[in-house]
Amino acid sequence: MSDWLSPARPYVIAHRGASAYAPDCSIEAYEKAARLGADFWEVDIRRAACGTLITYHDAALPDGRAIADLTSDEIAEAARQLAVPAVPFTTILALAVDLGAGIYADIKDASAALPVMKALEAHGITRAILGAFDPKAVAALEAAQCPYPRAALVPIGADPFEHAKGADIIHLCWESLERPQDLLTPAFFACAERLGQKVVLWHEEDPHRMADLRHLPVLGICSDRPEMVHPFDARAYAEIEIVCHRGAPEFAPENTVEGAICAFGAGFDVVELDVHSLRDGVLAVIHDDSFDRTTDGRGMVAWSTSEEVARLDAGAWYAPQYSGTKVPSLDDLLEVTKTYGGKLYVELKKADPSAVLAAVRAKGLMDQCFFWAFDYQRLAALRAEAPEAQIMIRRQDLPDLDTALATLRPAVLEFTADEDFGEFARCRAAGARPMIAYMGRDPKVFDKILDAAPDLANLHFPFLFRDHLRARQS
Repeated sequence: MSDWLSPARPYVIAHRGASAYAPDCSIEAYEKAARLGADFWEVDIRRAACGTLITYHDAALPDGRAIADLTSDEIAEAARQLAVPAVPFTTILALAVDLGAGIYADIKDASAALPVMKALEAHGITRAILGAFDPKAVAALEAAQCPYPRAALVPIGADPFEHAKGADIIHLCWESLERPQDLLTPAFFACAERLGQKVVLWHEEDPHRMADLRHLPVLGICSDRPEMVHPFDARAYAEIEIVCHRGAPEFAPENTVEGAICAFGAGFDVVELDVHSLRDGVLAVIHDDSFDRTTDGRGMVAWSTSEEVARLDAGAWYAPQYSGTKVPSLDDLLEVTKTYGGKLYVELKKADPSAVLAAVRAKGLMDQCFFWAFDYQRLAALRAEAPEAQIMIRRQDLPDLDTALATLRPAVLEFTADEDFGEFARCRAAGARPMIAYMGRDPKVFDKILDAAPDLANLHFPFLFRDHLRARQS
């Protein structure tokens, strides 16, 4: 088999693209998969009545018409009317060539097996795997002396080695089991090695299960969230913690659970969020004083109850994919932080300091949070109630460094990209960690930040910064 079938670590296989962040099997999903570090794109393929290969998961469109009964023109028109992606396979192949992605073809129709193989060859794609649930498709590829490795997709209940007999790769589709990782025993891998078969794992999005999988001797791991397979570790490149401003606004709506999951799942250290107190005392995570910009609601946040806020949509403004996303409570984000072992930068907008402290303490996350507010009275109240709290102070708000360091005993001192980085040493000597805040995307400023070597960088485009850091080191 090809040399690329023995990777140093499991390949990242984006399941139908980065389908957690865009409609599955859409061009956008595959473009995002490339940005999130996928080595391969899992592409579901069906054959239209005219023979054209279509990238689409289900056998039928939402209106009930079968893909196999429609021509490519009819599918294109239906997809436009129904607002679903049903993209010609050749379009995805051209994009893969452009972005350097491998193709993991999930062949849904046995009759599509040989046309898929020929399409891959025609596009000059060398890194490809052809898989199918139907053994007939795998057998047809073998009979045609397919130059690409063949994968047998194994459903729950089937014997993996019997179902995948004759295939190069055993693809286990066990995502719905409670602990499928427990079935991946040394004996299982020994048998696969004896038979000369590689192993690919199901699409996995749970951080705890993923932690058990990424170190196993497998060829690849599928995921709707490809960034989770091998999370980024900034410390491999520089001694810096990356703070994600409002979550992951490059991929998900700001100040949402989805954004926090994306940021933490990608390996970033800290998520910054904004907190308001609602009329009934519940703490809501939202940036603005009103709902107008980031929800389908109107009016002031402080005037609303949690029951009213629960009816709002906080995602449709960002992309249709996120329709139905809710305005989270602080408890929601604290729970995500605990699940991923991350940290929070909590900005108190119009939030009750005592309530914020109570929520953080209830989750046992005081050591994983630091706090700031434009309103210094809120910060002073927070300090009075919690001597142990880690408070952030902005250097730009105080006339000199001594005053800044004497104000509420800051654990973090934030600088803008235009301030004096020569003060960092004195900050550290006083027990305050210097942080640079930058909301832009200029590579020259990224270099300036890295050259200054702060302890933390608060960024609105953390993924761009990550990519720049990797490129700079290599």
